[in-house]
Amino acid sequence: MIPLNDEQEMVLNTVRDVVRDRIAPRAAEIDSKDEFPWDIVEVYAQNGLLAPLLPEQYGGIGAEYLLFAMIIEEISKASPSAALILIAQADGFLPIHSRGSDILKETYLPRLASGSLSAFAATEPGAGSDILSMKTRAVPNGDHYVLDGRKCFITNGSIADVITVFAYTNPARKAKGMSAFVVEKGSAGLAYGKNEDKMGMRGSVNSELIFEALAVPVQNRVGEEGEGFANMMETLDGSRLFAASQAVGLAQGAVDEAVGYARERVQFGGPIASLQAIQFMVADMVAYTEAARMLTYRAARLLDEGKKRQITRFCAMAKFVASDTAMKVTTDAVQVLGGYGYMKDFPVERMMRDAKLIQLYTGTNQIMRLVAGRDIFRGD
Repeated sequence: MIPLNDEQEMVLNTVRDVVRDRIAPRAAEIDSKDEFPWDIVEVYAQNGLLAPLLPEQYGGIGAEYLLFAMIIEEISKASPSAALILIAQADGFLPIHSRGSDILKETYLPRLASGSLSAFAATEPGAGSDILSMKTRAVPNGDHYVLDGRKCFITNGSIADVITVFAYTNPARKAKGMSAFVVEKGSAGLAYGKNEDKMGMRGSVNSELIFEALAVPVQNRVGEEGEGFANMMETLDGSRLFAASQAVGLAQGAVDEAVGYARERVQFGGPIASLQAIQFMVADMVAYTEAARMLTYRAARLLDEGKKRQITRFCAMAKFVASDTAMKVTTDAVQVLGGYGYMKDFPVERMMRDAKLIQLYTGTNQIMRLVAGRDIFRGD
């Protein structure tokens, strides 16, 4: 186990209390009603958990990536959907915190720590894994840019107060011609398409965003022109760590449910936990979850240490290992519970549905293997 100082332990104890008292009792309802849990956002804000990665000057607690990973993990044991609120929040504000001007930081970051929601808008109908195929454009026009385009699958999209949008300012330069902009909810020219009806992670909002001749002030550009792609990639390294943490917590939650059930379920004259077939299955579940956790913590430490040469590789590996583990472990948990595991009266069927999305978002696991493999063959 990773040693923590007193302050870190205090934060995690607060998270555990919030999970026990406010999130776990709501997890099934959030899934069944598929309604965004505004009450959970309020609880996060009240406890300083909505943007813990931000420095104290902006309303955060200056949490390290490792501590944030542990926070995500704890919440995901009960509700990965509730954890996704914090992940989407971090994805939206990290580009601003990383490369935004002092004015942008002072304007938006305190709001995002105190209750406003953010979103990270990159994916498009024709530009997911191949993000350089992006069609959204931002054309300079005096003291502003004119933004046109369409985004899809944007977490928090239609409910976010602050959206970090990626667009081409010079398409001919490809990666070096992409820029990032802060767009506020209510801006003229911002419209919303449908909110997606998803298999899992219900209760989170994934939306289509439409930009039509939207005027973005020059001061709302995040960093210099052409820095958008680099900013996006830096943010995605962190986002993949967060997804890995979410997957580890989800897997651990499924393990806990399976072990608890196997101890109580009686068949053939005794608890099924005494059957070798169940013991073998659960041993694998625990072993794979622990391995995924250690790889995830390694990636978090590299981010905290600024080991740029290894960050991308380890965040990608943590993401695909942990999410593949979550998919396997949750499926096995359903198997341990048998027919009951398939019923909505038990949480493992929800966990299995939630696990699938983590294999897909922030880059599919096939792309994560491509990212890691290419980095490995570049050498250390």
